[in-house]
Amino acid sequence: MTDMAELQARKKPLNLAIVYVDPDAFLANFMGWLEITAFITALRAGDATVPPDGVTPKLDEKQLKSDTVTGVGNDAIFAFCMTAALKGDKGAVDKIESALANELGKEFPGSNALWNFRATIDAPVTLDDFVGQAGKKMLLGDLPPPPLRAKENWSAGLRFFEKARKSNFVHEIMYPLAKWHRERWTDTLEKGVAFLQHIEDNVPVLRSALEDTRNDEPFVANLLLKMAPAVDMELNDDMQGYLRSLARR
Repeated sequence: MTDMAELQARKKPLNLAIVYVDPDAFLANFMGWLEITAFITALRAGDATVPPDGVTPKLDEKQLKSDTVTGVGNDAIFAFCMTAALKGDKGAVDKIESALANELGKEFPGSNALWNFRATIDAPVTLDDFVGQAGKKMLLGDLPPPPLRAKENWSAGLRFFEKARKSNFVHEIMYPLAKWHRERWTDTLEKGVAFLQHIEDNVPVLRSALEDTRNDEPFVANLLLKMAPAVDMELNDDMQGYLRSLARR
């Protein structure tokens, strides 16, 4: 099959692999996802026709290096690296990198996404730079010292949130991200309030934000919005409006 139903059927197991950071499931479904997205893109552009047998065509070497396939691969692997980072599972990232490099060569579709989590970028510029560098520290278990921990968690959490909303796997990233936020801010509430700004004002705000039991996008947006003053971060009007709109239920 080469229709949207097939696209959804191929995306579902990849979604689960990203949510649960399952490298074996990711590897088993990654190529199928590249094939169906590339074919539907070509079909819509008038560059392909539905084959008589209805079977989605395999990708040749030239197609594997195309901008379309590279972009889809980067998106999927970036999403997997993000959820792996949130769980601190470096082994899962190592496994998919090794397997894909062995099968497709070092410049496999999505290898650019992995670079952001591997390289040392002294002066991050793009959103991918910031997310990759924060994710790299999470994968290595490189925790900031307690006085800086809440602020770094907030900054990393904001970058991950922004990146998740640009991904085809936004829901699959958002649930682990919400859990990560809840765990980090609960830890701050229990052990790190002494390092927050204006404790008497911000601790009640933090408690209130954590009372929301749903691990979803509005929870994350509200937490980021409400905790910015607690870590001495000033949000401009546009960012405040952005987070406020996403925090509404």
